[in-house]
Amino acid sequence: MKVLINNTLTQDAFVIEVDGEVDVYTAPRLKEALSEGLELRHRTLVVDLTKVDFLDSTALGVLVGAQRTAREDGAEVHLVVGSPYIEKMFKITGFDTLFLIHKSVDGALGAT
Repeated sequence: MKVLINNTLTQDAFVIEVDGEVDVYTAPRLKEALSEGLELRHRTLVVDLTKVDFLDSTALGVLVGAQRTAREDGAEVHLVVGSPYIEKMFKITGFDTLFLIHKSVDGALGAT
């Protein structure tokens, strides 16, 4: 299983683009990218999940942990979700109330 993660710095945010399946084997790469953004002290981290077709509970745990850490530092993690399946996972778990979820990266960046 492969997951590609690209980080981009914008003026106001650290954008993490994820492509592939995020599971117990690949979630550590996502955690590293999130940690990098948090260490750089950006107020906003945007995680683009539009190219992700599978997330497991490990990946959800990584995202929730990053959100908690971000909020402790006065920052926020925004998610960009395109797949109805992924969006449904956030609704079923109740995590849709924990994150600001957007349809596009531009929408997430505009909300900051």
